Amino acid sequence: MKQIVLHTRVTRTQGSRHGVLTYRRVCARGRGQYTSSRRDNTDTDQQLYIGRFGKTEGGKSRFHSAVEAFRCFLPLEKEESEIMAVLGGACRLMQLVRWSPPVSLCMSVFLRRQSTATAAAFTSSAAPETQENRKPKTGILMLNMGGPEKLEDVHDFLLRLFTDTDLMQLPVQNKLGPFIAKRRTPKIQEQYSKIGGGSPIKAWTTMQGEGMVKLLDEMCPETAPHKFYIGFRYVHPLTEEAIEQMEKDGVERAVAFTQYPQYSCSTTGSSLNAIYRYYSSRSDRPKMRWSVIDRWPTHPLLIECFAEHVVNELEKFPAEKRDDVVILFSAHSLPLSVVNRGDPYPQEVGATVQRVMDRLGHSNPYRLVWQSKVGPMAWLGPQTDEVIKGLCQRGKKNLLLVPITFTSDHIETLHELDIEYSQILGEACGVENIRRAESLNGNPLFFRALADLVQSHLKSNEPCSRQHTLRCPLCVNPICALTKAFFSS
Repeated sequence: MKQIVLHTRVTRTQGSRHGVLTYRRVCARGRGQYTSSRRDNTDTDQQLYIGRFGKTEGGKSRFHSAVEAFRCFLPLEKEESEIMAVLGGACRLMQLVRWSPPVSLCMSVFLRRQSTATAAAFTSSAAPETQENRKPKTGILMLNMGGPEKLEDVHDFLLRLFTDTDLMQLPVQNKLGPFIAKRRTPKIQEQYSKIGGGSPIKAWTTMQGEGMVKLLDEMCPETAPHKFYIGFRYVHPLTEEAIEQMEKDGVERAVAFTQYPQYSCSTTGSSLNAIYRYYSSRSDRPKMRWSVIDRWPTHPLLIECFAEHVVNELEKFPAEKRDDVVILFSAHSLPLSVVNRGDPYPQEVGATVQRVMDRLGHSNPYRLVWQSKVGPMAWLGPQTDEVIKGLCQRGKKNLLLVPITFTSDHIETLHELDIEYSQILGEACGVENIRRAESLNGNPLFFRALADLVQSHLKSNEPCSRQHTLRCPLCVNPICALTKAFFSS
């Protein structure tokens, strides 16, 4: 076997500290040895990217602890393989990749296509049966919008997104949607290129799913074995593809589990409509017994995860500034036309924020703000970037961004929050300290939250929540009524 010797190098940008580990393959006996000395890059060096750790000594100590925890070996025949690990809540997902130019060193942790397949290897120990080869009794379909894994996937992702009438309704959408997708593709590709060339959402979902089903098999032996499936709305594996695989696997009980904690007709609703449409286009009845976890905005373990990440990031601010830090809970915005039909999303996001602040003892001033507005129509506000500008003008220059509607990193955290707001806008406004709380990503407590949600749902034997049976008062989409009937019957 070849020993891996880890080395660290730290670069700083916009008040953040990023760690870059390199390892050199050397023939040796015994355990891998850790060193913090800097090395020049050579052809035999590889790199391990780690996300933001803050600029305090506390952050540095977590960085070093993470390195100490990552002593390992690569067999000779595996020397070119890529490894990922999650080191608790102290750091983001880490990726072993080939040497790339220094411009990448200031980017947040990012997964590439070739390193997503083994994300679960570090979240669960080896078991006699694996996720792939066992026949599941219960299948959990993890629903999300997804994200392109490589730049050439961006156009198809946008095409599906802008032609989804559940997400948005445009005039002559079958013509205008493809036009918008084609026009926006170069800009979105440029954004993805700045954060590594693709979205990490599939790898994070895989890791979270693996951690969830491992716990479920222990917690709910009567419904085991459990297997998770990924159903993305706009990229592969698509929701329809996941359903086909579940049926091939002989799943008896299927749980549609939204990965959006707060329900919206444009997100969770769209994914559930896709399930209904799949079956409505077929002559045969579903082979599986379906139910749905349609929302979970105030689940205690979800709140605990958010609170933990907020506290961890607050500790990285200078002690004399910490109590004055303004916490900005940033959520994906919605067009007001959707909200005014009775979509419950804003109130559920507000409920999450309130519970988190209750858990924190209202230690800091805070606001709920909204990001990712697209187009000229009216959206939920105030917008995150406008709030940052306004606070800076009023002398509030220590800010903490908290992505409150996202359970893992993707383009809206890694580019919009980290680059557009924290770096570019923060510098332009003269912010003293602006940080972003880590996403839930590989936090083991979040795995337990997911497992607890599924366990409670299975034991309740209810098809859906009572809230899900209530259609938006001014709903204009007839499919919604059919979907609700499908899951509530």
